[in-house]
Amino acid sequence: MLGYMISSGRGAGDRLMMTLAEQLAARGIAVVGAVQLNVEYDPERHCHMDLRILGREDVLRISEDRGRHARGCRLDPRGLADAVARVESVLDQGRAAIMLVNKFGKQEAEGGGFREVIGRALIAGIPVLTTVSQGNLDAFLDFAEGLAAEVAADPAQAIAWCLAAATDTPPALAV
Repeated sequence: MLGYMISSGRGAGDRLMMTLAEQLAARGIAVVGAVQLNVEYDPERHCHMDLRILGREDVLRISEDRGRHARGCRLDPRGLADAVARVESVLDQGRAAIMLVNKFGKQEAEGGGFREVIGRALIAGIPVLTTVSQGNLDAFLDFAEGLAAEVAADPAQAIAWCLAAATDTPPALAV
């Protein structure tokens, strides 16, 4: 089972995914994956992007500080690769009920990032929930090959989908 949410607003999807991870863990659900933490440190600069590895509680920086006036992608590919490897190591432990992946972004759209880990989880029967932007939606839907369900970007409905997916109950609140 593969679910995706489309959220709008800077950092909204990241905050929603963190809320889901915390609420699912509080209910005793074995959650694996990665959620993004945006660390504000200077109002004139972009935030740091960190990933919290669920199931290990590691926090890894995945952004590069390229200077105050830099434009373009700030993603540190080595940091992302390290995060993916750590999520894989948790997945290999075989105790996951659900996987949360902060987003299906540009890296995944181009065939990298968490793309293979998402596929591995699905093959193993572990449901996956992610966020996707409008700009990457077509690439995500191509990747999903008709198997993805849109989930409302609402905490209550997303939790309901996750609980249903983690227990193999058909999700009643998918959009």
